[in-house]
Amino acid sequence: MNSFIKNKSSLRLGVALAIWISSTVSAFGQVSPTNPPPRPLLQPIVVQTDKNKTSQPTNNQSTNSSTPLVTKTGSSSPMSVAPRKTSFPVLADVAIPGYSGILVESMEGGIVLDSYSNFPFNPASNVKIATAYAVLKTFGPDYRFPTSFWTDGQLDTTTGTLIGNLYVSGRDPMFNSEHAIAVANELNRLGVHSVAGDLIVTDNFAMNYSTQAVASGNALLTTLNSARRSAAATRSWNNYLTNSKKSATMIPSVTISGGVYVQALPTNAKLVFSHESAPMREILKVTLCYSNNFLSERLGDMLGGPYAVARIVQLNGQIAPEEFYIQTSSGLGINRVTPRAMMKLLRTLRAELAKNKLNFTDVMPVAGIDKGTLEGRFDTDFARGSVVGKTGTLGQTDGGVSCLAGEIQTKNGKLLFVIFNNRGGVQRFRAFQNSLVSLIQGQMGGATPMTYIETALDVRLANTRITYPDTRSRVNEE
Repeated sequence: MNSFIKNKSSLRLGVALAIWISSTVSAFGQVSPTNPPPRPLLQPIVVQTDKNKTSQPTNNQSTNSSTPLVTKTGSSSPMSVAPRKTSFPVLADVAIPGYSGILVESMEGGIVLDSYSNFPFNPASNVKIATAYAVLKTFGPDYRFPTSFWTDGQLDTTTGTLIGNLYVSGRDPMFNSEHAIAVANELNRLGVHSVAGDLIVTDNFAMNYSTQAVASGNALLTTLNSARRSAAATRSWNNYLTNSKKSATMIPSVTISGGVYVQALPTNAKLVFSHESAPMREILKVTLCYSNNFLSERLGDMLGGPYAVARIVQLNGQIAPEEFYIQTSSGLGINRVTPRAMMKLLRTLRAELAKNKLNFTDVMPVAGIDKGTLEGRFDTDFARGSVVGKTGTLGQTDGGVSCLAGEIQTKNGKLLFVIFNNRGGVQRFRAFQNSLVSLIQGQMGGATPMTYIETALDVRLANTRITYPDTRSRVNEE
């Protein structure tokens, strides 16, 4: 590497670290507490205000987002003075737009392309790969989030009235309208059709992607009652029955005479049953396919927030802290990761998945097949299903960010890749990523699809169940 680059690398890392410490960003930049994001789970690209543009990596060149900072070898850009490392001569002269870092390796660790992989960049939603790994490592792929229903009262079987309060505890980030109706259906099965008391939820309860427990409690009370249930909730329930291949003999409904309150469970409350979410691997698959910020932040909070996510990644991936530091669990705002660190994370995640007889396709979107951010990319006849990965997009933060990382399937084997494009137009970056991946596949005999059987994301999420406290074997799958 050129001595100029060597002398400046530590300075740039220091500047980036100072920027990270001084910057602040809302953890829920795309989610309004009073207006949860609509379904489907795909959310709009966040556009940060101009004040965030001051927290960009520096490289001694104009910050005009249309100016390439890494161009063809031999150009006037100061970042181009260091030669790229590549095993294919054709890749040495490829023009790379923006302030960018790229690392492509064989599964054995051989370098296919390395361009500034030790420099920090904004990885945008590639941070979600870290959150997914940390959650998978902590909870395991088969973990289900319980939402438990308790009471301090007694059932009057002659009237079908629960005389007392109904309590709800749980932190399932995927608890939605269809699950509330499933709870009403289960209460009806037990003979409960009305509650002569209040609905009380704990402060970590969330429904329909709301961050406020009282709003979630009100949504639950309304959805339990068929007379007050929204048409959208009914449609969600009908879709749930279709996707889960379950059935209901009547329209589920439970009325509650009291109000909604947020408080801790009393000591005399008795557990009636728990609604359990789909397994963690399915939640991660949906989170990464749609790049959902609410789910990522919620999952990260369960571990202790972005700092805890970063420490799990750093320790298990043997990654230096200065190469991986994040402020959010979703990738919103100012985060800094080197392509080299992301490559280590991909390998660490791959190894963790393998321990559970899983692979990237079980938790990440397959391009051209799965719904979401990669649905319309690499979707031609010869490329469809040959790329599995995670996108990352920020409209204006750091001058415009687009990233892509994951696994490439070719006729001559698999490759792992990381592409971090900062300071430029998102569409231009995406076009570059598409062409670069295709070019690399061409050097490896061409693209070939991975072994992957598509399962609709709604079908994955419909794999929920009801469990009872008296015995774990008593499970209602209907």
